[in-house]
Amino acid sequence: MIKRYLSMLLLGIVTLSHGYLAHAGAIDEAVRRGVLKVGTNPAYVPFEMIDKKGRIVGFEIDLLREMSKALGVKLELVSVPYTELIPGLLASRFDLIGSGMTVTQERNLTLNFSDSFIIVGQTVLLNPRLADRVQSIEDLNEAGYRIVAADGTTGEAAAKRFLGTARLRSFPTPEEGVRQVVEGKADAFVHDAPYNLIAIAKPQNSALLVLEQPFTYEPLAFGVKKGDYDSLNWINHFLNQVAQDGTYDRLHDKWFKDSDWMAEVDW
Repeated sequence: MIKRYLSMLLLGIVTLSHGYLAHAGAIDEAVRRGVLKVGTNPAYVPFEMIDKKGRIVGFEIDLLREMSKALGVKLELVSVPYTELIPGLLASRFDLIGSGMTVTQERNLTLNFSDSFIIVGQTVLLNPRLADRVQSIEDLNEAGYRIVAADGTTGEAAAKRFLGTARLRSFPTPEEGVRQVVEGKADAFVHDAPYNLIAIAKPQNSALLVLEQPFTYEPLAFGVKKGDYDSLNWINHFLNQVAQDGTYDRLHDKWFKDSDWMAEVDW
């Protein structure tokens, strides 16, 4: 009887051990394989974008490089359309999402987010002919106005929520949305404030107007599979560490205060 009990106990321990390994967190898996795989959509200036040498660069990418360095692993960036980020994570194509993703209640039903690494909000780029008619987001909520946004973004969601009376069209990238306004095919473009402020610095967009006051509050964070609390704990400790040791401020200044990087990027 005792022998049978010990055998069952041993079997239980082995099963539990295998179960733990099978459900190891994303960070543990990255350390085991020596590579941190991150899903990203390199179309969000200045967080992730492609430079003239074909490399994915940006503020969030630099944070991820620091993260992989702290883990002692290589960083592998998996470029996918924005709408494929969550499906790709759930299908285990990568370990986490690092793509300027806003924490929302809807997304929280599907995945878990780390602490926020920056707060942004939605702003509006306007066609200059609307200078005397549009002073706020409320002024655009009329049937005659044509609004554009990028597919799957919180800009698209905000446009649907706040501009339900206007006509909305969505495009695969923010650049295409801005171009619609520049060419007069749309009246306004809704997107994150950092992107819009940098977009109007481009010569071809310089005539656009911007409603600078954000009309939403949006924390950006890294996304992991639901229930992967070990990875969340490690990432949150990492974010706290880089905030304390000056790394975060150095990277933030590089991408949001300096402009040297603009000469290296086609966007």
